[in-house]
Amino acid sequence: MEKTVIKPDKARKKQLIADFIIISVVSFAVLLFANKINAYSYDQSIPLMKRLLVTALCGQFAIAGLGITIVCIIRREKFTKFGLNRKNLLPALLLSLACCVPDFIYQLARGHVHPWFPFYDMSMTPQLLEESLPVKVSGLLITALFWGFFEGFNYVVIRDKFSELFPSKYRFWDTGAFFCAVMCIVIHGVVGVTPDAFLEMLCAMVLIYGMLIVRKETGNAWGCVLIFFVYWNAL
Repeated sequence: MEKTVIKPDKARKKQLIADFIIISVVSFAVLLFANKINAYSYDQSIPLMKRLLVTALCGQFAIAGLGITIVCIIRREKFTKFGLNRKNLLPALLLSLACCVPDFIYQLARGHVHPWFPFYDMSMTPQLLEESLPVKVSGLLITALFWGFFEGFNYVVIRDKFSELFPSKYRFWDTGAFFCAVMCIVIHGVVGVTPDAFLEMLCAMVLIYGMLIVRKETGNAWGCVLIFFVYWNAL
């Protein structure tokens, strides 16, 4: 189904391009130090909470969160503008979770599914679970904020701005959602070459593209955040 395409005016187009430059420069500058940050996070001679905070702020947030935060501050755009509201909340949550089904079936068939726990695949979560209750709770809240909220919301902001810059006339073809899906598989190294790897890549693309289409159709972004709380790195 086709729809009328509303293209941004010249001034808005310049703003959107500038936004992407800021987000890209911030994110890729941090990626240059990804190996050092990753090594730091695994160094058990360093106190756990210190490792978690440094990795969360200098690694995860700097890559998936800092760029969009800077842009939102510059443009005076509230996070609520990007779908953090109660509109169509339940459909958004349920439909977003449905986008995980192909990937879940693939992971189950491959024997990669373990007992469920939010963020369990994060390197420091099993260590946090062995700590005292205050450390456990504060550590999981930090993990939820940076690996849950900001990772999911980062895709939403990028998709919204990319789709505004390159609008599509088709309802279920979205340039921003496709760009984010490709970005996800490149950053996470899920680029399929063998048939098995290609299937894994396809499932990941369906998940990211699907959740962002749900955000577009419902006007609600909480489903995208929910996926990174209860599915991504949880099984």
